[in-house]
Amino acid sequence: MAIIKKFELASLESICNILGNTENGLTGSQISKYLSECDIYDPQLNSTKRKKLYDALEQKQNNDRCSNNIISFIQHVMKPSRHFDNQEWFLDMRKKLNFVLSFEGLELEETGLIRQIKATTTLSEAEARAQQLRKTLMDRKIHNDVLHFCKAELLVDNYFHAVFEATKSIAEKIRMKTNLTSDGAELIDQAFSFKGKIPYLALSYLKTENDESEQKGFMNLLKGVFGTFRNTTAHAPKITWNINEQDALDILSTISLIHRKLDKALEPKKMYEGK
Repeated sequence: MAIIKKFELASLESICNILGNTENGLTGSQISKYLSECDIYDPQLNSTKRKKLYDALEQKQNNDRCSNNIISFIQHVMKPSRHFDNQEWFLDMRKKLNFVLSFEGLELEETGLIRQIKATTTLSEAEARAQQLRKTLMDRKIHNDVLHFCKAELLVDNYFHAVFEATKSIAEKIRMKTNLTSDGAELIDQAFSFKGKIPYLALSYLKTENDESEQKGFMNLLKGVFGTFRNTTAHAPKITWNINEQDALDILSTISLIHRKLDKALEPKKMYEGK
């Protein structure tokens, strides 16, 4: 790994506050264990978790004159296989860490590895961007479930994560309405397919050829959105998949339409089983 400049102390402090958070951060024993495994000396100057962690990491990067071992420590803590039984914690912690790391020009990927990206500018810029996007979408009467993703922390760099999270919300709503557990195209087929069986969800009573065509078309739309936006954003490097404001508005408008359709969808399987 190339030599990475030292973290700003404000960034380092925020990272330690996240990892050492009283409610959902690492335990004291975990912090001691991971520091030891990464050969980072614990001066034991403070008793609180966040201060203990800050003292150790700040001293380490001062001695090294770079942040390489701090990055290695974060990667060690955030190794996905370590959190196989607590994915929600991993995702939440990764999101918070990335908000801070972006100011250092870094991003923690789903693999648990940290890579370099274009550094974030300011919080006020991200907040202004979020407010403007939200206002424009409200003018378009966008679905409330989409407005939820117009947050500053999702727009620190560009509109990438807002689109990614909003797209994921479609699958989540389908799962909530059907109790299915699959994802992607498989989830769509299970939820909407009607040939020879009663579908979980339907846009109409499927009595005519036009009704059936609409159902098939909606299934294709869902698969297209997943394939074009969610799968791409999940696997393409963020820095090479730039989404500008106009792209975001158009994508989020499409997602809004889908949410409205899902809200109004009939639930034939539940109706049938309830008889």
